[in-house]
Amino acid sequence: MRIVAESDTPAAGGRVAIALVSVPDAGWHGYWQNPGAVGTQPRLDWTLPTGARIGDLRYPVPERLMVAGITNYVYERPWTILTELQLPAGLAQGSMVPVRLAIDYLVCTREICVPEKAVLSTDLTIGDGAIMPGRRAEFDGWRRALPRALGSPAVFQAGEPLRLRVPFPATRAIGDPYFFALTENAVDYDAPQTIRRDGDAIVIETKGTGRPPRIEGVLATGPGQGFTIRATPGAVAAPAEPAPIRAALLAFAGALLGGLLLNVMPCVFPILSLKALSLARSGESAAHARAEGFAYTAGAVATCIALGGVLLAIRAAGVAAGWAFQLTDPRIVLLLLVLTGAIALNLAGLFELPTPQVGSRNGRGGAFATGALAAFVATPCTGPFMGAALGSALMLPPVAAMAVFAGLGLGLALPFLLLGFVPALRRRLPRPGAWMDTLRKALSVPMFLTALALAWILGRQAGVDGMAFGLGALLLAGLGLWWTGRRQLRGRDRAWWPAIAALPLAIGAAMLVERAPPAGTGSTAMAGAEPFSEARLAALRAEGRPVFAYFTADWCLTCKVNERAAIETRAVAAAFGKGGVKILVGDWTDGDPALGRFIEAHNRAGVPLYLYYAPGRSEPRVLPQVLTPATLTDLVS
Repeated sequence: MRIVAESDTPAAGGRVAIALVSVPDAGWHGYWQNPGAVGTQPRLDWTLPTGARIGDLRYPVPERLMVAGITNYVYERPWTILTELQLPAGLAQGSMVPVRLAIDYLVCTREICVPEKAVLSTDLTIGDGAIMPGRRAEFDGWRRALPRALGSPAVFQAGEPLRLRVPFPATRAIGDPYFFALTENAVDYDAPQTIRRDGDAIVIETKGTGRPPRIEGVLATGPGQGFTIRATPGAVAAPAEPAPIRAALLAFAGALLGGLLLNVMPCVFPILSLKALSLARSGESAAHARAEGFAYTAGAVATCIALGGVLLAIRAAGVAAGWAFQLTDPRIVLLLLVLTGAIALNLAGLFELPTPQVGSRNGRGGAFATGALAAFVATPCTGPFMGAALGSALMLPPVAAMAVFAGLGLGLALPFLLLGFVPALRRRLPRPGAWMDTLRKALSVPMFLTALALAWILGRQAGVDGMAFGLGALLLAGLGLWWTGRRQLRGRDRAWWPAIAALPLAIGAAMLVERAPPAGTGSTAMAGAEPFSEARLAALRAEGRPVFAYFTADWCLTCKVNERAAIETRAVAAAFGKGGVKILVGDWTDGDPALGRFIEAHNRAGVPLYLYYAPGRSEPRVLPQVLTPATLTDLVS
């Protein structure tokens, strides 16, 4: 434990924030101000100069720990308690202000508990109240871990069960909620909690243990996120039974339609080129077309389910991750760069490869591989219907959530599946001929452009050195594939040996790429735009300023199209300037967990996300995921 002041030179008569920073060893935990069924909160004894006063303690959102059915409210990670020191007026400049704290606290593992004592101290010097930038950033991080004030009164009804009704907008996602009771002897800490939506409120049902005059606590909505609650007695009706099946079906339908629309999104166009070539070659027989359509669908669905499963596992571990989470890792981007470059060289005729081309003698395997590739490369895009569907999937039970991810893969594969099973659609395809070779080479161009875009993304994530490393890996793979193509033309045996030697080296190079250190606050394309932070958003809203906040990533092609076609246009800049609209940009390229939690709180699983905060409105307006200049200028008018 250590004690830290936000300013080492506070002003006489002013206030200075004080932090009590605790870092437990692995396997140990400390306790919240209400420890739950077992434990004790810290006991603090301050020694302050005459006339100085210490404020209330503010604890971060706690965690639950259950041991043998007993529930404790604890911290198993570093945590910081904040308070404020009020200094007396009239202190001379340069005079010393000693602050001493004797603290008794309990630390435990799952097997043993040890009472501890500590004496913490810091000496302040009366000055101008200046705060160093590094110290301010440290305190801002600690403040973000505190529960926020809900701003609306809650009501509870004692009895069996105890019901607590908390205002909470229906448009806001709630994540994994839990109510930490601060009022002692109000609830049974070990009893389960049932939390249901009821319009613009949620109702918490649990076992009560008395009839207190009021109930205070924290409603946790995710790791490190929550709201302070103060409830008074009143009537609380039981909420209607939830309809999880209907919610899952709606999310499935949204994912299906979103996946279908991905086929016309810019980020999927290179895969459409492979699909067009394969469809032209698949007209051998009805059985063959159905087999390839089914195999392609299986590949797309399997990949979406696999990515969804990994995403749910990461989130279960407490990491704020969203759809396309893998593209925040430069190693995955380098692998995609080598893969798309190899496919482009294949389409250009440098070498021949039975898979992932569909329509070869081993068409089923090729169709499965192409479907898997289409789903994997499509992950940077979030089109209409898809964002809300995937955001809902993250709140559904795991089985229902996996069904939604499967719906996304099915929607992506649906055009190819229909062509495989509907003869009338296949008859409209052009017949195979010499034109196919010309088309194949022409379709290598969008795949080369995709590789170019991935190289740019790699440069943004890993710097110039990382981009050069990725292009070198692509060059190595290309040399091996070129040598293989030469051996194929000459009819040599074991023609694939050069590629087999070069490709593993190129792919292995991905493991050596590291993320470049942050370059600072980052750049924004629009004049006057600022990097997004919740603190800056709150400050602007407190000033009554209209705010347009958008969340983007370098690997999100939908985001970039919206920025070029709508956000960064002269008409929008003029309208926002005239209306005094402040612009905040959240760059999620590196998977910033703080941004991830904010995006998730608005029922989105990834970027893009566009929010407009009008003055005087408590909730933002969530804009469509495909923007036009008129969409934005109409906000001001």
